[in-house]
Formats: sequence, C-alpha cells, structure tokens
Amino acid sequence: MMTPRRLLLVNGPNLNLLGIREPAVYGHDTLADVERIVADAAAEHGFEVRSVQSNHEGVLIDAIHAARTDCLGIVINPGGLTHTSVVLRDALSGVALPVAEVHISNVYERETFRHHSYVADVAAVHVIGEGVTGYAHATRLLIDIIAGAAEG
Repeated sequence: MMTPRRLLLVNGPNLNLLGIREPAVYGHDTLADVERIVADAAAEHGFEVRSVQSNHEGVLIDAIHAARTDCLGIVINPGGLTHTSVVLRDALSGVALPVAEVHISNVYERETFRHHSYVADVAAVHVIGEGVTGYAHATRLLIDIIAGAAEG
C-alpha cells in the first residue's frame, strides 16, 4: 500500500496562544493561520497536512510515532520543548522521517537558554526567525527533500 502524500505539522506548548502571547515577539497571526499557511504550501505540491498542537509532551510524541505509518515528513515547532526535551528529539529520530524545525522568532537573539535545540541534529531543515511565513518556507524545503529521496 502506498503512503499518502501527507505531512505532520507539530506545534508544541503555548503555540495555541499565537496572536495573544507576546505579539511583539510572535506577531498577531494565530495557530489557525499557521495551519492554513502550511496546508497551502503543502497543497502546492500535492501534499495534505495533519496538524497537532498540545501543551502535553506525550501527546506530541504519540502523534510523531503515529506519523511513521502514514506521513512522509514532519514540520515541527517544539516551542519551549526545543530546549528541554530529549524524549521529543528521540521520538523524531526514532520514526526516521525527514524533519523541518521551525521557530517564529530568532532564538539566537533571545535568552541564552534558547540557543540550544535538542531537535537540531535530527532536523534536515531549520527555519528560524522568519515569523509564521517561515512555516511555508520550511514546508517547501521539506517537500524538496522528500521529492529528492523519492527520485534517488
């Protein structure tokens, strides 16, 4: 059976507050806007998107595990879990799907603790500090990697 042309979009803790939380840092776009941006970018290449957001690490890990059976790649903004979660990193590594890591703000211009990402070494794509439009950029780059793997 052929795997559908589907991506998993994962948004971590507090991203449900986009548009409300610290708009000077994260802007006024909402999580629904982010999900639409990714769906539109994916649709340009014939992909669909399943989206998950949770403030609970285990929910995100379960969604990542499930993606191994019906997704071709993962776009993820782990939020604060970027800097703390070895188990989230291990889940991404364990499913062996290409990963695009996205951060709305430039984490390297913020507090020092935000400079380290546990996801960075398992992600093939890194888009940082482009606002919510960075999600579209990351989606397109990830699809390019998936297409290149299919051709090879």
